[in-house]
Amino acid sequence: MPSNPSNLQTPPTPQTQNHFAISFAPLSLEQAYQLADEAANGAVVLMSGTVRDNTDGKPVVFLEYQAYEPMALEIFRQIATHIRQQWPDINQIVIHHRIGRLQIGEISVLVAVGSPHRAEAFAACRYAIDTLKHNAPIWKKEHFSDGSGTWVSIGACEQNGEKSC
Repeated sequence: MPSNPSNLQTPPTPQTQNHFAISFAPLSLEQAYQLADEAANGAVVLMSGTVRDNTDGKPVVFLEYQAYEPMALEIFRQIATHIRQQWPDINQIVIHHRIGRLQIGEISVLVAVGSPHRAEAFAACRYAIDTLKHNAPIWKKEHFSDGSGTWVSIGACEQNGEKSC
């Protein structure tokens, strides 16, 4: 019996979306994952940056983040544009960054990438976090247990080859 072309269903085309945020509110792993998830994906890679309790062995009590938000969001858009040029199958990109005072263990940044294939998702996620740290106008102040504090440009961490930022 011949098939009826009008009864054929084509799989839905994955929607490509970007989700960017800079927020004083705590970031959600679950929300970032859900935003990166898509039925066509075979992989969602999520990177979570957290506040650690020391820098080069010096005890940290909390961090303070500030950002030039309009420019930081533009950098996030540029990152997503480059990802889509380099890895065209990527369909979801999530970049969320906290600002304000963060305690030890809190999430400071989330990057999630959804893709049909894991290799592209891992590569794109790594590119996104590395480029964000290098290019976005986001600064952190480390507050140490001895009462001292130091402002650090996140981009300077990469330029100076420091792994502790």
